[in-house]
Order: sequence, then structure tokens, then C-alpha cells
Amino acid sequence: MESADTGVTDADRDGTGSGDSTEAEAPLAPTLGQVLLAVEELWPESLAENWDEVGLVAGHPSASVTRVMFAVDPTLAVIDEAVEWGAELLITHHPLLLKGVTSVAATTAKGQAIHRLIESGTALLTVHTNGDSAVGGVSDVLADALGLEDVAPLTVAANGLPEEGIGRVGDLSEVMSLGDFAARVFGILPSVAGGVRVSGDKDGLVRRIAVCGGAGDSLFDEVRASSADVYVTADLRHHPASEARESAVNGRPYLIDVSHFASEWLWLPAAASALGNVLADQGHDVEIRVSDTNSDPWDFILTPG
Repeated sequence: MESADTGVTDADRDGTGSGDSTEAEAPLAPTLGQVLLAVEELWPESLAENWDEVGLVAGHPSASVTRVMFAVDPTLAVIDEAVEWGAELLITHHPLLLKGVTSVAATTAKGQAIHRLIESGTALLTVHTNGDSAVGGVSDVLADALGLEDVAPLTVAANGLPEEGIGRVGDLSEVMSLGDFAARVFGILPSVAGGVRVSGDKDGLVRRIAVCGGAGDSLFDEVRASSADVYVTADLRHHPASEARESAVNGRPYLIDVSHFASEWLWLPAAASALGNVLADQGHDVEIRVSDTNSDPWDFILTPG
């Protein structure tokens, strides 16, 4: 039987033909190792605090990555969401293995998490205090969402740029009452059971704002040194908060205590966009999504009245 003329030459089949020189090459899926390099460009591990554990927790650097999910916590529910979506990489802010373990048997929650990740072929990467400290990190995003200007770190990173470090302080474009500013804080955060707690005169005027995504009660000395009118952070414990209020000058800094999860969730869409841009610039095609799972540990709260 006479073969049909398909118009395809041997040179075309083996890729040696000239083809269309103006046609751009299709983006390719990167390896996990290539994604790790992009992450290092954005959130260098050198910015992590010395007590922290960041970086790759599970996964083969040679594995292909077509889908990446960002989340605050590597909980079992988040891992299941990532696996069901088909993510080959889960990037979480909080570490799964911050403290040493002697077993990852599936008889514990952390062991179950490790088994689920490995058995599904899903890599896990932690970007924690390096994500807090870096330009465009957790506190930068929080400061930007609150409309702060002339922003600077509360503590400058030992191994970073002058604008990198833990926490941020900046100024509102105009003076607001503490009550109105607290309402702004409430309005930008994802909805969680704990809401927003405020200590201070509701009608007091504020303009200079200090922020720290996540637990920030170790930074009160830096907050006072910054002359902030109010400090927005999470996980304020009774004694540090009480002592801060007792030592306040003219009532300041006022305190706004928010959900740890909510304060750090704001970073996820910005981080996903930043990583997507770097990978696209490098010619990679990756689908990136933010987890829909609310990993705040509280379900409801009772209040007077």
C-alpha cells in the first residue's frame, strides 16, 4: 500500500528541521531541586533564626513538580488537601519537625503526616523565620495590608539586607482612633473563632504601628524603642501583655492580639505569586494554589454579653 504524504520529514521527526524560528518553546515543569533554588532566591535559609528548622523535609530533588500548594500548617487535613489536588510539593510556613523525634511510625500524628507525604510522593518544604524576615515576607505583607508607610524591621537580620529582619514598624498615612484601626485589622484578616483582642483606649489616637506576624511577645523592647503607638501580633500571653501595659508610657504601645494562623495566612497568596513569577521567568510552568484549609486550632469562643 502506498504511504500517505503527511508532510513531515525525517528531519522534523528527529528535531533537526528548521521549524518556525519565531515560535517560543513551551514552558517545562521544573524539578523539585529547581523549585528549591527559586525558593532560596526569595526566602534565603540564611535568614532563618538559629533555633529554627527550615528547608526540605521530604521529597526527591530530581522529582518533577507541576503543582505546588502553600499553607500555614502541615496538618493532616492540609496534607490530604494537597495530595487530593495532586500537588507534588507542599510549602508550609510552620515546620512539621521543629523538635527532634526518635520515630516517624504512623502511630503518631507526625508519623502519619510523614507516611502520607512519602507514600503519595508529595514533597514538604518549610519556609518559616526566613519567610518572616525576608523582603516581602510575613510581616511585610501584614504591614502593607494595614497601609503602613516608611516600613523598617523591628530587628534587623544578622545575615540579611538592612530592610530584612523580624517584625516591621511604619506609619499610617493619617491618624486614626485605636477603635477604628482595630476594625481595620479585623477586616483584613481571615475569619477565625478568636477574632481580635485589643488593649487600650478605644478613642486613643494612633499612627505609628509595629507588627509581627505570628507570636511576637519577645519583641516588646524593640516595639518600645520604635515609639510605636500600637503593636499588632499574635499569641500574646497574660504576663508579657500585662507587664507591657503596666510599663506603657502615656498608655502606649496599645496592644492588638490576633490569631497566629490568620496573621500568617495573609502571606500565602503573596508568596504563591512571588514563587510563580520567579519560576515563570526561568521558563517553568507550575500551577500554584493556596490551601483552603483553616488550620486555626479554635472552633468557637464565648464572650460576655
